[in-house]
Amino acid sequence: MKVTKAQAQANRAHVIETASQLFREHGFDGVGVADLMAAAGFTHGGFYKHFGSKADLMAESTACGIAQTKALSEGVDASTFVRHYLSRGHRDHRATGCTMAALGGDAARQPESVRVAFADGVEKLVETLSQQSGTSTAADAAQARAKVLDVLTHAVGALVMSRACPDDSPLADEILAVSRDAILESFRPRQATRATSRRRSAG
Repeated sequence: MKVTKAQAQANRAHVIETASQLFREHGFDGVGVADLMAAAGFTHGGFYKHFGSKADLMAESTACGIAQTKALSEGVDASTFVRHYLSRGHRDHRATGCTMAALGGDAARQPESVRVAFADGVEKLVETLSQQSGTSTAADAAQARAKVLDVLTHAVGALVMSRACPDDSPLADEILAVSRDAILESFRPRQATRATSRRRSAG
């Protein structure tokens, strides 16, 4: 039976979504095209009807994964986003978690198309998070962007380090907690932060 254009597009999107999860779970080199297509419910031969190469799929699945993280950041404040991002639940569900943390190291060794997709996705996420700060001037916007980049790299690095530890390691939880608290503290107004510091010193 002939597949309609709409169904073909839906099938393609399903393959990308499946690949996005499998790559996050196993790495770009940890899953082959045949296994990927089987997981999506299609034959190996159908792959090249949709993609020119595995690298093409890696690039599109990267964009898909980062877009999911971007969607989670929309409509929530920075503190809520950070609490979710640096939670044990997020850490333990790599296949549906952050693509930046799961595949950042892998991306550096992949073709330029994959790295471009990675950079584009990160840029869109940074733009979204920066816009939510409600800045009005160019200087404020630049400062907000710098803050987002600082927080994002801190959070991604913490998640990577936590995942590198054994699942039941106390250090894995400690890394998340210390980083989460430090980031949340950085959101507090400076005067409030200084007052808190003085109270702790006095205690």
